[in-house]
Amino acid sequence: MELPTRGRYFSKIVESMSKPKDWKFFATFFAGKMIGVGVAIVAMVFISSLISGTTASAADTYTAHETTIFNAINTIWVLVAAALVFGMQAGFVMLEAGFARKRETVNILVECVLDTAICGVSFYAIGYAFIGNEYYFLQGAPATYGSTGVALLAHWIFQFAFADTASTITSGAMIGRTSFRGDIIYSIFVTALIYPIIGHWAWGPDGFLALMGTPGHFLPSLGQPFRDFAGSTVVHTIGGMVSLAGAIVLGPRIGRKFLRDDKVKGGLPAAHSLPLATIGAFLLWFGWYGFNPGSTLSGMDFIGIGRVAANTTIAACTGSLAALLCALWVGPFKGKFDTGFALNGMLAGLVAITAPCYWVSPLGSAIIGVVAGVIVFGGVYLLEWLRIDDPVGAVPVHGLNGIWGTLSLGLFASGQYGFTGPMGPDNSAPVTGLFYGGGWDVFTAQAIGSGVITVTTFVVALIVMWGVSKLPYPYKLRVEPEGETGPGGLDVFEHGAEAYN
Repeated sequence: MELPTRGRYFSKIVESMSKPKDWKFFATFFAGKMIGVGVAIVAMVFISSLISGTTASAADTYTAHETTIFNAINTIWVLVAAALVFGMQAGFVMLEAGFARKRETVNILVECVLDTAICGVSFYAIGYAFIGNEYYFLQGAPATYGSTGVALLAHWIFQFAFADTASTITSGAMIGRTSFRGDIIYSIFVTALIYPIIGHWAWGPDGFLALMGTPGHFLPSLGQPFRDFAGSTVVHTIGGMVSLAGAIVLGPRIGRKFLRDDKVKGGLPAAHSLPLATIGAFLLWFGWYGFNPGSTLSGMDFIGIGRVAANTTIAACTGSLAALLCALWVGPFKGKFDTGFALNGMLAGLVAITAPCYWVSPLGSAIIGVVAGVIVFGGVYLLEWLRIDDPVGAVPVHGLNGIWGTLSLGLFASGQYGFTGPMGPDNSAPVTGLFYGGGWDVFTAQAIGSGVITVTTFVVALIVMWGVSKLPYPYKLRVEPEGETGPGGLDVFEHGAEAYN
């Protein structure tokens, strides 16, 4: 009986091995291979020890040439991350337009474009100076940003993308009834004043929250600063609180029915394009890989970048699942797999992990995401009960989960990681949260910082929105009633065009 192909192959080997000539050839060949592998292993060990020895001996001092290379790597990394964050604008446009009504689509498109342009000019003029006494219009700015070695203009682009995000978040809660000129006015306040000044408290080198807990500064006995690695508070809570203030001052859209008033026809109007909203949400997730990992400002901290990216991914996944299951099990649409909650749960997880992403473990990220998904579900129905019209869920996603993410650092910081740096991480002073034996100090600092920024932002934004609402037409905050109810809605009233023929 003929052997199978593999059997014939091995039989041939056995037959060849029985011949002395072939056996000697095989032995010589095999020995040569083993010697080659051994030499390769020895070389790898030798080179690795040489490199590690060199690194250890030069851990604190670098030549000018080495420092230049590190700075170049870090600058390139920041620019790549800035491009990813800026790309989130496409995600915001699609998400907001998809969740809105068809008659508001063109208004959202033009609004997001103008928000970006206004942000660029105002942040260039005074925003980046954080209302200090230097760098207005980027004049007199140094070549590099602080001790990071990153080119200052690269850092400006990165921060501009963050400021643009804070402004764009706001527009989502004010869709469908905001006048275009009113939108331009409040956008200037957000990007030139609110975000820079309040953000400086937490991120500025001399910000009072950044220096909190140190001798001679705010609450020195606390011994802990306020931490927000990538902006759960500085970007998202600020954006969410401005959104809440705007939605309250504006009031609901004409004809908007709430579940408290009509259990059959109440609730948010149906999204006009769920495919558009879904693509927008995934684009935002993609951009978050610049938002969070990019906040290291250091391509040399490759371990930190990897950890941050993994934590970001896990929180997005668990947030989406948690919100989807909440909608499936409870609420007016019980038994249905709701697309809107799946998307907003994903975004809620991303927002929540943004502050603690550097200091928590993957397990902590998973739990943070689950809680974020539950919060966004409850937050949507809380606003519905309060009769606050938020068409895209900006307040629960960004405002409430910005607060949760900031507080979660004080609970889930794993006690392994300190802070990033231009040459790599410095873990000599790791941050430890309550659940890892660190006590309440970190949580207390987070609660104080979050509370100060949340309350201040909301009060200031409420004043700004109220002030704009009192301006004469056509500059006041809310569009005229015919702009909402007329043929073609805001799109035709404000822009003379419709999104679809």
